[in-house]
Amino acid sequence: MIELAILGLLKERPMHGYQLNRELSEQLGGLWRVSYGSLYPSLRRLERDGAIRRSEAAAGTGARRKTVYAITPEGEALFLDLLQEPPLENQTEDARFRVRLAFFRYLPPETRVRLLERRRQGLQERLAEVKAHLRDPGTTDDYQRALMEHARAATEADIAWLNDLIHTERQRSEITAPVGERRRASATLRRKERTA
Repeated sequence: MIELAILGLLKERPMHGYQLNRELSEQLGGLWRVSYGSLYPSLRRLERDGAIRRSEAAAGTGARRKTVYAITPEGEALFLDLLQEPPLENQTEDARFRVRLAFFRYLPPETRVRLLERRRQGLQERLAEVKAHLRDPGTTDDYQRALMEHARAATEADIAWLNDLIHTERQRSEITAPVGERRRASATLRRKERTA
C-alpha cells in the first residue's frame, strides 16, 4: 500500500523523504499515516526494484544536500499495476481502497467504474455476511450485536456512497454500455486514449 502511495506522489513531481511524508499526510487526509520507519525501507525497496531513482540536490544556500526521488518508467508500470490489482480478502482492503481512490485520476473512466463496481460487489458480499450473523439467534450479547449493527450501517453507507460515485462517473464520462459490453468499450476507449 505504501509503495502505491509513494509512486502516486512521485508521478506528480520528484520529492525528498520529508516532502513525501508531508504529502502522504496531506493528500490522504488523515486516512492513513506513514512513519519514517516504514517510508525509507519502502523507498529502498522501490529503488532496488528499479521503480524509482534517487539523486542528490542542494536544499538551499548553505544547506546540506538532500536525496530526491523520482519515478522511472518501470515505476509508472508498477504504479498502474498496483492501482488496479485485485482486492484482498481481508480488512486491510478498506485502507488499500482509500489509497487507490486518492490516485484514481490517473486511470481511464472505464477502469475507474470497473474498480468501483468491484469494490461495491465486495461490500455487498460483506453486508450479506453481517446480516446473516445478525439473524443468528446465537448472537445474544448486546455488544456483539451493537458492533454488527454498526458494521451493517457503515457498509450500507459505503455502498450508497459507491453507487453515487459510479453514477457520477458514468454520467460525466457518458458510460452507458451494459456490463457484458463494457470490456469491449473499455478496450476501444484505451485504444482511443493511446492514439490521442
